[in-house]
Amino acid sequence: MSKDPFWKVKSLKEMSRSEWESLCDGCGKCCLVQLEDDDGSRVLTSLSCKLYDGASGRCRDYANRSVRVPDCVILTAENVGQLAWMPKTCAYRLVDEGRDLPDWHPLVTGDPQSTFKANMSVRGRVTSELRVADEDYEDFIRDWPGESGDS
Repeated sequence: MSKDPFWKVKSLKEMSRSEWESLCDGCGKCCLVQLEDDDGSRVLTSLSCKLYDGASGRCRDYANRSVRVPDCVILTAENVGQLAWMPKTCAYRLVDEGRDLPDWHPLVTGDPQSTFKANMSVRGRVTSELRVADEDYEDFIRDWPGESGDS
């Protein structure tokens, strides 16, 4: 039996449900409103999905998120590699690309707060999309740690 952690020896398709769920580092970047330019490029904002709890850093209704937010994408082992908008630091994306988890990931540190402590979470730094008019979304464009450049 391998002594390597499961994310190094299993593909996303081979993971158990609990292993799959534990890959999420809770950064919340996938819950941010993204704006798309005419050329197809995307930018992140500091606006969160209406279900994102900015204080806890988690979805308020995870089990029903795709019903309550129809454009919420449910990640699967089959679609992760096709979602170019996924955060560059996302563990699902990294594992799918054959890369290792960052040193601040909770599975690496053993600390469920390590993403937040490493300043890689949007927790406490977002505004709900419900509080902002659509025409003002551009005022909330921002860069997030780990998401610009080639990181």
